[in-house]
Amino acid sequence: MKGVKFTAREKKRILDMWLVEHKHWLYVCRKEKCTRVSLWRWKKLYDGTLESLENKSSRPKTPHPNSQTEEEKREIQQVMDDNPTMGYIELYGELRAKYAYSRHYMTMYKYIRKQCLRPAEVYEQYQPQPYDTPEMLGQKWQLDVKFVPLECGRGIFRTERCFQYTMIDEATRERFIYAYKEHSGFSTVDFIKRAVVYFGYAPIVIQTDNGTEFTNPKGTGEGKVHVADQIMNRLGIKHQLIRPYTPRHNGKVERSHRTDQERFYNFLQFSTFEELQDKMREWLNRYNRKPHTALRDRNGKMAMQSPLDKRAELLQMLKEGAISGKVRFVKNSDRAA
Repeated sequence: MKGVKFTAREKKRILDMWLVEHKHWLYVCRKEKCTRVSLWRWKKLYDGTLESLENKSSRPKTPHPNSQTEEEKREIQQVMDDNPTMGYIELYGELRAKYAYSRHYMTMYKYIRKQCLRPAEVYEQYQPQPYDTPEMLGQKWQLDVKFVPLECGRGIFRTERCFQYTMIDEATRERFIYAYKEHSGFSTVDFIKRAVVYFGYAPIVIQTDNGTEFTNPKGTGEGKVHVADQIMNRLGIKHQLIRPYTPRHNGKVERSHRTDQERFYNFLQFSTFEELQDKMREWLNRYNRKPHTALRDRNGKMAMQSPLDKRAELLQMLKEGAISGKVRFVKNSDRAA
């Protein structure tokens, strides 16, 4: 298959299936997802050793026809030597004015970075820091919104958008989801109230991205408190925003959305908004009762617990005093089953 590299052992296994087991070449290609041309090429290369089937280097032997010419390289180096403190934009302008440099700015920038022409700069790749996941429920929730795929809807919902609001407790991975017809701060306020009632306790922190349904964009709404912040302040909850354009900081809720797509929305069909809510409620009940590989028991071992099992275990440990923490339970809340 185009874009896939097979290892030497995989190639030998495929050749044995074709030449030793005498399977039809069409059956082999379909089963192993390779092409007929690859089979004949591997057969020609194979001399009985795995080394003959090893992948050769794919690096081109000649430079790309659109790569920097030697003259352009000398010009860039000359300008950088004459002006070691010059910035990239200024450097680009100098090249265009002095040498009629006609390439795109990013072409010049990538060449300088790749060749490390400025050794004083740090070219190290960003290394994500380890994430500190709370060990007790009620410490931090992650909140996000997912678009309900239009392919799932029938009738007017083929063109009318619906939205799934999701709240997940980081310690237990227990979730609460609810469907809305609009994507706004008022939906966020209603969802936070419903989430507190569903979980039966209020968290210390709710973490969201920088969407307008959660916070005011920078430079707008100065002096005005977002409606989501108003309800969180009233409930004594800290609103924490992740770094812009880094959804991995909200990784737990983002990963749960992938599970939603793979296990729920790929098989969902609905004709009314009430039907969507009912099916979403059934899926939520199933999700919170299925085993989760990321959860560990009190001994730190993987016990294939469900989020509800982990919640019960943490509450029992809190009751026994085996774990420290404080949970702000909501009085007289009818928690959903």
